[in-house]
Amino acid sequence: MPKSATLAINERSQELCAAGRDVIRLGLGQSPFPVPICVVDALRRHAHEKAYLPVEGLPALRNAISGYLQRTEGLTYEPDQILVGPGTKELMFSLQLALDADVLLPAPSWVSYAPQAHIVGRHVAWIPTLQADGLRVTPAALERTCARNPDRQRLLILNYPGNPTGTSYSATQLRDIAAVARRLGIIVLSDEIYSGLKFDGMHISIARFYPEGTIVSNGLSKWCGAGGWRLGAFMFPRELDELRGAMVALASETFSAVSAPIQYAAITAFEANDEIRAYLSRSRRLLGGLMKWSADRLRTSGASLAEPEGGFYLLPHFGEGITRFKRAGRPTTAGDLSEQMLTDTNVATLPGNDFGLPSNELFIRLALVDFDGEKALAALSHLDADSIPDETFLRAHCPATINGIERICSWMDSE
Repeated sequence: MPKSATLAINERSQELCAAGRDVIRLGLGQSPFPVPICVVDALRRHAHEKAYLPVEGLPALRNAISGYLQRTEGLTYEPDQILVGPGTKELMFSLQLALDADVLLPAPSWVSYAPQAHIVGRHVAWIPTLQADGLRVTPAALERTCARNPDRQRLLILNYPGNPTGTSYSATQLRDIAAVARRLGIIVLSDEIYSGLKFDGMHISIARFYPEGTIVSNGLSKWCGAGGWRLGAFMFPRELDELRGAMVALASETFSAVSAPIQYAAITAFEANDEIRAYLSRSRRLLGGLMKWSADRLRTSGASLAEPEGGFYLLPHFGEGITRFKRAGRPTTAGDLSEQMLTDTNVATLPGNDFGLPSNELFIRLALVDFDGEKALAALSHLDADSIPDETFLRAHCPATINGIERICSWMDSE
């Protein structure tokens, strides 16, 4: 099995930069923003903590996560319904070990869902999506996919705001998906790692509409800029307490417990304070402005893509109307397109087939994160509190990312 596509493109980009190439890195989706100072300070204060903590996680941290979910999403979980792990990626793998179920994935989905299922021998069923629906799951498509093997236990993994699309779901859309899941007995893993980066600050969880069958996943890597800290959490309903117990048993025999200093510091991240609120507000405004500008610019070169609603990803589709594709040598696969783009423009991207889309569909995943997030947030703090950064601001403070989009568009527009 090959290395994860996102990690592979990051390492390749590093190698090309070390060799002197001026590579703009729009491949790996790592948050460009710093960990908030108050959270870093908390880590310093607790660097001496060295004891093994409870497998489920530090009680004070689970209590803080419970409060965070109640405050931000109106979801109620007691601390004993929460399992803390070394990143949500590890918890997702443990879930597929503990649960004998077919895995339902929207096409497209994050690159690691399907490989994890294959490693543990689970069957993966891809749910087809349409550009007209913003590449979102629809209740009808979910039902059709489940009809192929109606007697199997199924796990639907739903990520929103989404990687790779940057789109999310409305309350009505989630309610309709929940109705199908409830009727068919589907367990939903709601991957909400980008919840804090929904641009309007109004993230809604499917757990509101299907609480008894939904496991909510969240962590520090995206909205708190702490990917390398490796801290995530799963929230289970009482109805799935047996499954939670199985995952706790797995955790006790694998990672034992998350790093103690990280857990103590994470309490500050999940608790309410003015610094975190301001940090999230500025992050959302900056990403919202950058994503909208980039989407609009890509459309001027003939790309089609849904309007982004959160996170830092775009998934443009490059159709036959692109100027470059009217001449001989048109790329026939997304992999060819991504590779040609890197060779000709020095912009690193990922092809849509890494996310479950057909290789002959020319989708490219862009992670708009190649900029100094700390400096950009500091500059944004001098603007009006509700202002969205304009093109002038973005060119000054996100120059590499803007340049990357311009390189792609100029390349597409060339004869």
